[in-house]
Amino acid sequence: MAISRAQLLKELLPGLNALFGLEYAQYGEEHQQIFEQETSERSFEEEAKLSGFSAAPVKQEGEAITFDNAQEAFAARYNHETIAMGFSITEEAMEDNLYDSLSARYTKALARAMAYTKQTKAANILNNAFNTDFTYGDGVTLCNTAHPLVSGGTNSNRPTVGSDLNETSLEASVIQISNWTDERGLLIAAKPRKLIIPADLQFVATRLLQTENRVATADNDINAIRTMGVIPEGYSINHYLTDTNAWFLTTDIPNGLKHFVRTPMTTSMDGDFDTGNVRYKARERYSFGVSDPLGIFGSPGSS
Repeated sequence: MAISRAQLLKELLPGLNALFGLEYAQYGEEHQQIFEQETSERSFEEEAKLSGFSAAPVKQEGEAITFDNAQEAFAARYNHETIAMGFSITEEAMEDNLYDSLSARYTKALARAMAYTKQTKAANILNNAFNTDFTYGDGVTLCNTAHPLVSGGTNSNRPTVGSDLNETSLEASVIQISNWTDERGLLIAAKPRKLIIPADLQFVATRLLQTENRVATADNDINAIRTMGVIPEGYSINHYLTDTNAWFLTTDIPNGLKHFVRTPMTTSMDGDFDTGNVRYKARERYSFGVSDPLGIFGSPGSS
């Protein structure tokens, strides 16, 4: 249904001082702090994780060399979704508007709606990181204590028992990340990069990462987390996280969480000859997902 003069009666009144409701500020593209972005030319993308080789054995004199086989550990699939929305304005409403271009105002609102959907879809990957209804290529949740390996072992990218964000839990997560192995059980030099938190934890994160001395102690000990620079990119707030206790660490593992752009957002408009209504629309195609779950470490908090 087109936006009509009746819906915009107050806007058409002479002497109206201001219009509001469409000019709110909005948070930026916070998904960029979490996801690697790539372009896509297909209806879906699929990425396979390879196992590599096991540790090289000793070759005894006169014996044959041992040959190993790399294999596919699992595959991650990204199915692109089409996100679209539009609105129309009657010819009469356009004619009678005395103050500002209706199209400009509602185009901003449309852009805001499109951006909100993208940020929500991105954040939902983390919001469902501990939910057993949402599994990925290796068959378990994004943050799990037992990501299966080809070698028969497991990797864990969450605490065994959920813990709140504090000095102890943050240091333990850094140590846990450093003990990760590849699919064949060989140690990998994994390190955390950035702390991802809901707005509720911003003050805790600031104290943990930016104070010179240890937090909440009377000792003169240094803040080892800050001094050692173990989280080099600091922290980033994601306002679309729904659990106020959950926190995450992005890592330097490549091909972790990804955002594929199939079609960047495009906008267009046309006029309806019969009614004179002007129609506007916005459309884009993309997907968010997980290739390697070791791209993130997460804790649901203690409650």
